[in-house]
Amino acid sequence: MKSLVRAAMLAGAAWVSAPALAQQAPDTAPGDASASETTPDIVVVARRREERLLDVPLSVTAIQASDVAKLQAIDLSGIQGAVPNVNLVQGRGSATNANFFIRGVGQPDALQTFDPAVGVYVDGVYLSRIQGALLNLFDVQRVEVLRGPQGTLYGKNTIGGAVNIVTRKPDLQAFKAAGDVTYGDYNQVVLNGYASAPIITDKLGLSLAGTYDRRDGLVTDPLTNRRYNDRNLWAVRGILNFQPAQGWQFLLSGDYTQQRSAPTLGYPTAPLTQANFAGAARVLVPAEPYGPYDFRASTGLAPGQGQRLDHWGVALTANIDITDQLQFTSITGYRKLDPNFFIDIDASQFQLGDVFVGVSQKQFSQELQLKYAGRKLKGVFGLYYLNEDIASTQIAFGNDIFAFGALPLTFRRDINDTQNTKNYAAFGQLTYDFTPKWSFTAGLRYTYEERRYNRFTTTASNAAGLNNLTFRFPDNLPAPLNTQNRISFDAWTPSFQLSFKPTRDQLIYANISRGFKSGGFNGRANGVGDLTLVVNGVNTLVTRFNPETVWTYETGYKARFADGRVTLSAAAFYSDYRDFQARVGGGAVGVFPVINAGKLQIWGFELEGVAKPTRYFTLTGSFGFLDASYAQFNDGRRAPAFSCNPTGQAITCRPAFAPPISGRLAGEYRIPIDRSSLTIGLEGRFIDKQYLSVDNRPGLIEPGYALGNAYVQFDMPDNRYYLRAGVKNFTDTRYRTDGQEFSAVANIQTVYYGDPRTWSLTAGFRF
Repeated sequence: MKSLVRAAMLAGAAWVSAPALAQQAPDTAPGDASASETTPDIVVVARRREERLLDVPLSVTAIQASDVAKLQAIDLSGIQGAVPNVNLVQGRGSATNANFFIRGVGQPDALQTFDPAVGVYVDGVYLSRIQGALLNLFDVQRVEVLRGPQGTLYGKNTIGGAVNIVTRKPDLQAFKAAGDVTYGDYNQVVLNGYASAPIITDKLGLSLAGTYDRRDGLVTDPLTNRRYNDRNLWAVRGILNFQPAQGWQFLLSGDYTQQRSAPTLGYPTAPLTQANFAGAARVLVPAEPYGPYDFRASTGLAPGQGQRLDHWGVALTANIDITDQLQFTSITGYRKLDPNFFIDIDASQFQLGDVFVGVSQKQFSQELQLKYAGRKLKGVFGLYYLNEDIASTQIAFGNDIFAFGALPLTFRRDINDTQNTKNYAAFGQLTYDFTPKWSFTAGLRYTYEERRYNRFTTTASNAAGLNNLTFRFPDNLPAPLNTQNRISFDAWTPSFQLSFKPTRDQLIYANISRGFKSGGFNGRANGVGDLTLVVNGVNTLVTRFNPETVWTYETGYKARFADGRVTLSAAAFYSDYRDFQARVGGGAVGVFPVINAGKLQIWGFELEGVAKPTRYFTLTGSFGFLDASYAQFNDGRRAPAFSCNPTGQAITCRPAFAPPISGRLAGEYRIPIDRSSLTIGLEGRFIDKQYLSVDNRPGLIEPGYALGNAYVQFDMPDNRYYLRAGVKNFTDTRYRTDGQEFSAVANIQTVYYGDPRTWSLTAGFRF
């Protein structure tokens, strides 16, 4: 069956390969009676200046607001499967954390000492953490997904790619409003509203947008009948658009998100064990304790121990035309993030991996850009600064981890740590048009980063050997390491692009780019054992991990033809990815080394597109192939179980979150009914087998899955009001999206699942 699915997705993608979502009309909603027979030009800012998507020599998918409705997406996780070679799912253990991987490059760990490998930007402001990054899409104009390293024009740590969210801006001439209410499975209620109005015509406008998203829990604990994995979030955004004179624009925005939900539970895939100091380890919970997963799981967390998140920010953007060819842009942002999460890592009724993680993070960023647009020469030059402070309080509850014979041993670990990061960068990029058909682009970014880290941890237990185990970083390390809590990195990240346009609507390009992600300190070090690695056969204290780098080589083709009824985008790439950062497990009890594990070689290709065989029928499709492998893997230990190189030579693992095949095929048919219309949409998505842990543990594997979604929408006369019914995952497929490997503690190996079949009914308006 799976081979048939793969073959069907490949054939469908080859037939309708088109920039699937990229070329949809920006203001056309599903079923819009005014829909065009052709696919209009889409303008993006992927290279920090407005240009047609067809003219951008990069792999970019632009998802318009109308596409969000077609995908039935509430937050960024709704895009999963719609963009080739992109893994974009809810992160482990939290309703608002994000797990982003693009072309096999990412970072799933939410720990504050790990930076994300995929940069997320909202109107040009970088978000430093994956907590709270699973943003709702209630007021987007479009989402641009840039694949491959974007180290020249974008801020820190875009080694895998960038997700650029562009919000709707206030109109200065007319009042606009839109809203909808959705009711669905599990008592889901979603309310969205947007209004934009001119305060002073042609000078000052204001927009307000908000969303409310609530749903009962999907997971039931058979022992208590309590429900988990719910949704309870609301968010607002306001934007002022001030244009005092021609060529002057100031955008002031503010947003706030609040989450109050129950814990997010996974499911144990390996037996959970209790270490016994007077005998053999005892199995407390078998693997899959309630049989094949059916949204049942247990927890040791008490009522009220849920998840709270407050996330807000303000930004000021100034765009000033100095001359007809020269523009100055300033983007100033401040953000505050306060997640307080109880997480049950082991997903059982025992206290094995029950933790509280409280984070207080704030960041200030400033970017200055100077843009030049001449007849033959175009360019962007800029300076960037980021200052981030983050502090966390963590409590690990482990009263069931240890025993002495029949005597239970209590255990608790308390952790407090702080980190400050300062990032400075200067960048520039120039494009020169040799002829109307040939262009060459060269860019360069210099990045310098400073990081300071301090950590204190202690334990409490009724067993003397487990009580008051205190560790201070770096104070408790031998000299001279006991003073080395500061580190700095710098990097040059160039890019080169050559493009050829045989016609206005065709582009052939090749590019070379380098990506960089800074290093740091082990944020899980509870003693010198976590910092002791085997280097050249000798136990060595290693207190930090180094930056990651990648060189990516890409060639591509974009076109629009058949009188604008068909668009096509194709790309092939190869990446040399070095010093990737990983936390490896499976060693001594409670030991969590973080290392630069080695080198990856990644290659693949992508197809996207849209075709309109008739005025009323639209086909979209995307297809991605990815071959990711370890060219080198050094786990820093002496061949423990599940080592990726147990013999010290052969590498047995494959990179995590790198499915070989991903694809989407969708059709939409619009039936005119007098001045109204009825639209029927159907889509299938496929994600191939992927590993959910670095060391490929058997229980942390997703064997591959196919999902089907459908909707029917009725648009009333004048296209102002509509009704929509939708179903997602109509085959009720069980599929794994993420994994949690803490085998060094009670053999914890937990997986997280996507939603079951759900239905929804929506009523909305727009004018």
